[in-house]
Amino acid sequence: MAVITKYVVEHKGVEKLVTTDKKEADKYDKMLEVADNLAIYLEAKGIKLEESQMEDLSITLSKNKDNLNKLFKGVEADSLLKEEKAEVVALQSKKA
Repeated sequence: MAVITKYVVEHKGVEKLVTTDKKEADKYDKMLEVADNLAIYLEAKGIKLEESQMEDLSITLSKNKDNLNKLFKGVEADSLLKEEKAEVVALQSKKA
């Protein structure tokens, strides 16, 4: 019989990650902590969103902090998205 140590990351009472890698768990926990701080900051700056939308936004920003830094330094979004091999969705403008 094998003994396996599992690390569980909970956020606001919800299990978000289960892993056997302590480093991975710590990294994910830190990302969630940064996301919480981002949400507080954005709300303090007057950004009003539903709680779930704010959580999604702050987690996305936190997960992508390295690429956001590149954007702030002037790298174009298209080049970053190609680099990530992300799916790019064309936005359609509303016609009034």
